[in-house]
Amino acid sequence: MSYQPDMTMQFFRLAFALAAIFMAMPARASDELHRQEPDTIIFAMMSGKCNTLKVAGRDFSCRAVAFFQTEEGRANFTVALDDPSDDSHTITFSGDNGRRPDANLYELPIDRMLLKSKDRPKADGLPVPSVESTAGLCTQVGNFVTLELSSISCVAVDKNGKKYELKYQSDGAPMAVRRIKRMRVGSPAVSPFDDVK
Repeated sequence: MSYQPDMTMQFFRLAFALAAIFMAMPARASDELHRQEPDTIIFAMMSGKCNTLKVAGRDFSCRAVAFFQTEEGRANFTVALDDPSDDSHTITFSGDNGRRPDANLYELPIDRMLLKSKDRPKADGLPVPSVESTAGLCTQVGNFVTLELSSISCVAVDKNGKKYELKYQSDGAPMAVRRIKRMRVGSPAVSPFDDVK
């Protein structure tokens, strides 16, 4: 579904809800990850529509797409599914070592999918994701620095052959970005929001 002007308030309510979820995530440890997740340092909400969204062979529509990155550098494209039977249903394409070959292209190798639904165990009231090892790639066209996004395309396949696919098109509105202060010392993670040197 496209975001129309009369849906602005709904979009910002959803953006706030997703931001709250991702800001609350850092202190939660998933049994599947066997370690505590690092803090989120960048959160970006995008406005547009999913032309394709497939989860293990099933077609879905999406309610929202967001990008977030942790202070260790792990980057994530998260999709809130438009699932009338489950308002907690989200999938996340997650990977390390994202690269920007040029100012208008960001590529993220995907090594895991994070799958949340209402049936998952909860920590502090939020579903803990199921973690599936995958091989795949997300490609974002547009400039994160100027907040002008054109499209996102992701494809990942897990070890059981299940395929996850996203084709997302921006509606032209600038991304809503929130930066969070880094807590750790040392070299900062490479971010798609940094200028290409």
